[in-house]
Amino acid sequence: MTTNSPVALITGGTTGIGHATAKLLHARGWNVLVTGRDPDTLEKARNTLPSGVVVLPADARSPEDAARVADELKQRFGRVDFVYLNAGVSRMAPLEALDEAFFDEIFGVNVKGALFTLQKVLPLIPNGGSVLLTTAVGIAKGAPNYAVATASKGATAALVPPLAAELAPKGIRVNAIKPGPIDTPAFAKLGLPEEVGAGFRALMPQKIPVGRMGTPEEVAEVAAFLASPAARFVNGTVVDVDGGMATAF
Repeated sequence: MTTNSPVALITGGTTGIGHATAKLLHARGWNVLVTGRDPDTLEKARNTLPSGVVVLPADARSPEDAARVADELKQRFGRVDFVYLNAGVSRMAPLEALDEAFFDEIFGVNVKGALFTLQKVLPLIPNGGSVLLTTAVGIAKGAPNYAVATASKGATAALVPPLAAELAPKGIRVNAIKPGPIDTPAFAKLGLPEEVGAGFRALMPQKIPVGRMGTPEEVAEVAAFLASPAARFVNGTVVDVDGGMATAF
């Protein structure tokens, strides 16, 4: 890539949707930096993403790590045109089993992490830049044992209108995507027994009008569009990428 190529930051970019988006943007000529905190997925990303993609360890919960990411972007590229706040954690637990650590982990990554990462990198986003958050179809549905994760994703979606209004005078757009069930490694991290997880996967296609789960690559295409100048009049909105699940009976 050249210094004139646009620059993307993708938090949680070592697996799933973030990984697919990093590959797609790199193929379209972007400079890309991805972050993650799991040593195994970081190493795997270094081996599976194109060599030009920068893979940086960072804990999404940490404002100090966010500042370090901002410094890395400044030193390498001098700016960041697209900030994809994709890092997220989603786990299931019944109300009786919840504790403060469980709550803090999920809100720390999904809400606090997104907000403070954006704060730290904001001085690097030029006029014409854009920000994207990831929420989830579950904010419009009721699922047992999913209260904390759903609340965190609802809070993420609620960030979009005020941030879009606040950053519009700077020429920066803010949107979110709301994926439905996507076939990613995140399913293995829900905390479900293996047989329950398999049943969940089998049930999902029945609830989606297109009859199947989505792929990370399909969500990446929408993210790439929202990052591009083609979406310059799209601002302050949450885009469903769910095969029609949110609107089906």
